[in-house]
Amino acid sequence: MKRNNQINPFEVHTGSNRLAEPRSIIFLLITVFIFSLIFASLGMMGIGLLTGLFFVILYAFSLFKQPILGLYTAIGLSFILIGIGRYVKDLQVGLGMDGILVLTYLALIMNRFKERVDWSPANKDITFLSIIWFGYALFEIVNPEARSMPAWFSGRGVFLYMFLMVPLTLLLINDNRKLDTFLYIWGAVSILATLKGIIQLKFGVDQWEQGWLNEGNYKTHILFGKLRVFSFMSDAGQFGGNQGYTGVVAIIYSMSQKGKSKVFFMIVGILALYGMIISGTRGAISVPLAGFMIFFVLRKNIRVLAIGVSLLLLVFIFFRFTLIGQGNDQIRRMRTAFDPNDASLQVRLDNQKILSRYLATRPFGGGIGHGGVKAQKYLPYAFLSQIATDSWYVLVWVEAGIVGLLIHLFILFYTLGKASYKVMFRIRDPMIKLKMSALIAGMAGVMVASYGNAVLGGMPTAMLLYTSMAIMLNSEVFDTKEDPLKSTLKTIEV
Repeated sequence: MKRNNQINPFEVHTGSNRLAEPRSIIFLLITVFIFSLIFASLGMMGIGLLTGLFFVILYAFSLFKQPILGLYTAIGLSFILIGIGRYVKDLQVGLGMDGILVLTYLALIMNRFKERVDWSPANKDITFLSIIWFGYALFEIVNPEARSMPAWFSGRGVFLYMFLMVPLTLLLINDNRKLDTFLYIWGAVSILATLKGIIQLKFGVDQWEQGWLNEGNYKTHILFGKLRVFSFMSDAGQFGGNQGYTGVVAIIYSMSQKGKSKVFFMIVGILALYGMIISGTRGAISVPLAGFMIFFVLRKNIRVLAIGVSLLLLVFIFFRFTLIGQGNDQIRRMRTAFDPNDASLQVRLDNQKILSRYLATRPFGGGIGHGGVKAQKYLPYAFLSQIATDSWYVLVWVEAGIVGLLIHLFILFYTLGKASYKVMFRIRDPMIKLKMSALIAGMAGVMVASYGNAVLGGMPTAMLLYTSMAIMLNSEVFDTKEDPLKSTLKTIEV
């Protein structure tokens, strides 16, 4: 029997017997009266508002019954929020994401209304690392180089979402069914993102997207008269990098599935890689190259590794030493990523030399939110806001200094290294090995690609990556196969 202090107030039985109570009848009559007044005064607008209110209440009720819904919502919204901002001006995209995550924590607490939340599943090294990173970002508020609190707040994505997403994932995604649901949501929204990209490529952008391009974004998104596809996302670089990430994860993940699930993830992977290509983002090609290389290493099979390396070498030769497909705009642009003398690369290297001299005496950087052209909104004449950072690591270096960059890199490599060790030497279920390998390979690809573009910290890549990092370092909860030695010992004891 369920103890009284463990009752979830959002699971109380309801039914027609409630209508027998006088207070329920009175409440129903008052509600009908209020709705009638709204209909009479606002007409169709009132109906729309009430319909929207109904769905908001229904969602909130469902969220407080199943807090994991908030985590899934955050994953889905991370793909489309920035795109929505092109249609709804002055929409506070970041605050919307902050709000859903905070509401999810509140739902988690309320879900255990008469008992304490068991926080022990979040008692992991990755949680403490996210706290350290969050604490360092708070310290950056008093950085003597920082000049703008609004700029710091605008750059909170560098640290806040890891701090919020990691514990939520550890608490809520704790079995294979929930893990698969996370990947299904990721895959489904990725398909929509690629389809939107195909529409932009084949039929052109709509008037709101054209307005966004007219604001100055055409300089980086229309090259030689050709559109660099950006879909729902912040820019083509994020779209290309994220779709490359999704492609790697989905294709490897499909190996752990059967039947329709296998077909679904293969479709996701192929479409995602196509989305990567049409984005015109040269650096995104490093995601599948690095990701699949790591996957071959994780398999611990010399034959698989040899075949895999040979295939990747053929891809490299195709882009670096041939002109096959040069008539295709996307292939031609991808090919420039393999040219060490590319003009764009030289500009980036020159910028890094300038920043290196400036940051030599500033170990804590110039302040969160103070780096790159995005900072011109708050600091239009500051030195750091005049120089494009391009690379994610350069951005972290500029804003958090060499100290912050080393902390950030340590967290990334620690996660990648420990997760890889678990896959190679600890996990026994071959399907879980494949699932974790998919996430590890995707993360490795993103880390490599983030040298050329600010992929890692943007939406939706950041949300997917932080969730994956928590899952990768919590792989034991998904590994259902028992250690044979332990099983033998139990048999002997019996």
